[in-house]
Parts: sequence; C-alpha cells; structure tokens
Amino acid sequence: MAIAAILDEAASGARPDIADELAAVAARLRRSTVQVRGRGPGGGSGVIWRPDGLIITNAHVARGPRATVELWDGRVLAATVTARDPQRDLAALAVDASDLPAAPVADSGALRVGELVLAVGNPFGVVGALTIGIVHAIGPAGEGGRQRWVQADVRLAPGNSGGPLADARGRVIGINSMIAGGLALAVPSNAVERFLRGRSERPYLGVSTRPVLVPVAGARVLGLLVLEVASSSPAAAAGLLIGDVLVGVGGRPFAEPADLAGALDDAGPGGALHLDLIRGGRRGSLSVVIARGGGGPLPPEAEAA
Repeated sequence: MAIAAILDEAASGARPDIADELAAVAARLRRSTVQVRGRGPGGGSGVIWRPDGLIITNAHVARGPRATVELWDGRVLAATVTARDPQRDLAALAVDASDLPAAPVADSGALRVGELVLAVGNPFGVVGALTIGIVHAIGPAGEGGRQRWVQADVRLAPGNSGGPLADARGRVIGINSMIAGGLALAVPSNAVERFLRGRSERPYLGVSTRPVLVPVAGARVLGLLVLEVASSSPAAAAGLLIGDVLVGVGGRPFAEPADLAGALDDAGPGGALHLDLIRGGRRGSLSVVIARGGGGPLPPEAEAA
C-alpha cells in the first residue's frame, strides 16, 4: 500500500490501528526529545541517547561549554558539553540524571530510499512538534561534498536542529541538522556512534588554518593558510610551518575548506596524508602521519583540523 494511502486511512479513522500506532510512536519520540538552550539567542533540540544522561544535539546548537536542557516532563537540567565536532555538526551533552527515556537507535546503514521517517523537535518554541515524510537520498549533499547525510522531505524549522529523525518504528536513524535544497539533512545514526566511540581518537594534525585564495598557474585557487602549528604535533614533525598554504591532498585540490577535515577522517589515526602546499611562492608537498587527538571536550568554537 502506498504511504499516502496509509496516512489517509490513519487520518480518516478507517484504520484505527494505524492511527494508534503512529500516535504511540510519536509519544515515545517526544519523551526522548529535549529542548536545548546554549549560548546566545534561540535554541534547538536534542535526543536522549542513553538513560544515564547522555544527550546528542548539533554542534551549532551547543556552541559553548555549557547548555540548559528541558525534558519532556518539564524538568530543567544543567548540561555540560563533553564533546563537540563542528565538521559533523554533532555535540554530546551530559546531565546529572538517570533512568531517562532514551530513544531506541537503529542502523542507518540499513536505511533505504523511500522509507517513511518522522522528525520531532521544537520549531519556533512549539514543543514536541512532529512532521513526517520519506527518505529522499542517502549520501553527500551537492557536488564535491564528502559528508554523508540522510536526506528527507520532512518539514523542519528553527528549533528542530538536533532533534531525532526516526523510522516508522520510532527508532532514531539520524540527528536533524539543516535544510538544503528544500530537504532536511540529518547526520546518520552510525556517524553519531562513531563520533561517540572516537571522542578520544579523533584524527589529529595539529594546525589552525584560515581559507585564502592564492594564485596558481594563472588562476586563483582555494588554500588554507597555516596560522599555528602545535608543538610535538604530526604537522610539526612533518615540517609544516606557519605561513605555508595547503592547497590539496595527494594531488587533489581543495574544493572547500572542510576538505582537509574530510581527508583526515578518511585517513584516520595512524594513516598517512600527502599534503600539497605553497611555501614562499613555490609548490611542494609533505607526508604526515595522522595521530589520535586528546580526549575531553573540544574548545567551544574549535574548527581546527
């Protein structure tokens, strides 16, 4: 039966079992969805990932070291940001509570295009709002993108960020992040689990950079100007210097600033990268072995590779 027909039957009351099941799924998702208020105006949503107080939201929602979380039952709790990854747009929060109604989590790798999905959040202050749609695509959004997204035609608005995208059984398969091209983009649940496992094993290069345009062969190309090289870092060991301009990896030029972070993720701790650079107006390259980053929370505005 087509999804539209199923929803029509549920709405008309012709199939009360379907209507009751959808209502039950929505109620469970609402109990596992929280309001998150971080630094600055506005706020977003979050998902209770584990009953011991672990909550997942977006990095752009939890920008500082602390946040405030309001549960479905009205309790307001102080939260600490224990990990943050701006590239993946994920943040982990910890609250001092136990036996919380954690959301069931499904394998996003098993998700198929066309599946029914539901999103819960707090758009424009409307608590626990639910919207429904189907999976449009699974993969990078736009040309040159590296990060995989669950793309769905569910309606999101400010305040939905950080909330759950769930399958028809109410199992979370993504964390809603943004709207692009009229579609909701959600970080897949498997990427969330990797983020949680790798909080102390992030690929680490040890540089701070700033995007710049540099002339190469008569054209202006994107480069990443090295502003800082951490002592005893892989970048320092490889001979990278302040003032170097990174222009690509392994002969592949950067299309956007996030490409360096994507290359680090692909290589992983212990992997090697060949960095293409410009130093003193001359092209060159360096080979660097990626290390594991330190544990603990990331700096509030960290975008460093």
